[in-house]
Amino acid sequence: MRIGRLIAATAVALVAAAAAAVAAPTSGGSAASPNWVTAWAASPQIVTTGGLFSTTPASFDNQTVRNIVFSSVSGSKVRVRFTNGFGTQPLEIGGAAIGVAGKGAAVSGSDMPLTFGGRPTIQIPVGAEVLSDPVSLKVPALHDLAVSVYLPKASGAASGHGDAQQINYVAAGNHAGDPTAGAFTTTAPSWFFVDAVDVVAPARVAGTLVAFGDSITDGFQSTIGANLRWPNDIARRLLAHPGVTLSVADEGISGNRVLNSDVCCGINALARFDRDALERAGVKAVIVLEAINDIGFSVTPPLPATAPVTNVSADQLIAGYKQLIAEAHAAGVKIYGGTLTPFRGAAYWSAAGEVKRETVNSWILHSHAFDGVIDFAQAVADPLHSQYIRQAYNSGDHLHPNSAGYHAMAAAVNLAMVLNGL
Repeated sequence: MRIGRLIAATAVALVAAAAAAVAAPTSGGSAASPNWVTAWAASPQIVTTGGLFSTTPASFDNQTVRNIVFSSVSGSKVRVRFTNGFGTQPLEIGGAAIGVAGKGAAVSGSDMPLTFGGRPTIQIPVGAEVLSDPVSLKVPALHDLAVSVYLPKASGAASGHGDAQQINYVAAGNHAGDPTAGAFTTTAPSWFFVDAVDVVAPARVAGTLVAFGDSITDGFQSTIGANLRWPNDIARRLLAHPGVTLSVADEGISGNRVLNSDVCCGINALARFDRDALERAGVKAVIVLEAINDIGFSVTPPLPATAPVTNVSADQLIAGYKQLIAEAHAAGVKIYGGTLTPFRGAAYWSAAGEVKRETVNSWILHSHAFDGVIDFAQAVADPLHSQYIRQAYNSGDHLHPNSAGYHAMAAAVNLAMVLNGL
């Protein structure tokens, strides 16, 4: 059993397996097997109510959450993975539905009910995830979907994804199957209880590309609701590419680190890599861009305040990358390394941290340990002062690119390299 697995108890595993069995593609790998890929994903974590780095968990009681998510490819059938991975008590789902998103909280056309082994409700044990039965739905590529989940009882600590860069909606009572927007009077900046949407994609979609990283992969400081994270722009480029292509799953967590976990920013990359990358439907390749927080959180005081100081060396980070590479290769998945983008001027920049960043980047570029390299640092750096983000790409904090910067990062990805051998 791999490190990234959250399901430890036998009973939990049985529940998740039973739900997955209902929705699983036909066995045998025949040409007739459904082409399941991950059209959208967001790494699960404890979701908090008072901002990105609050320690107060969100919770729900007799409420419906409508999550607005962005599908990277089209599909003819859809299934949804729901999570109680970080819950403190069993989670009751009293109803769930999916449809093509309309304006605001509205659903355009049919709001398709979701079932679990043929039943409209399910209880998810602590630490578990469940997969819905497949439903027929014409999913458009590069379009928002609305995934609704009704919580009839007190949910306890909510699992989901804190930094959605998307407006989501909450209604009192059961409105999972309600396509209208009127009841959804509360907005939320996070996704709740859902961590992946899989679709049966056209034959030319050969699998899933996972973008794995921290807030820069999460799209922090991109335009809210516009789907302008760099993984979204990669999806647009891949869809426009003739012939074989890939779906895209964004597995960034803001504040996340390679080697250390904390409440604010998710479990560390080594611990979540299997769950968030290697276990995604149809995964063929992973792009890793992570470690700037390991470097930045080595200074005193750390940012955010909830993240403890952990003085991590460049050698330790490189050892962490080597483990990710070994895990990916053992699973038959290609893995590409992204260079760490400039952060001089950011609140947690230091001269010592800059040396670590440049040491790590040199290893990424010249070690040939990854299956290929994407020089994100060069894509966004000031050409005259490479320790700084180019001003046109600076969101204002000298750490995160703006939407134009994320677009430049996506443009730096060599699609021929990523699609090679599919």
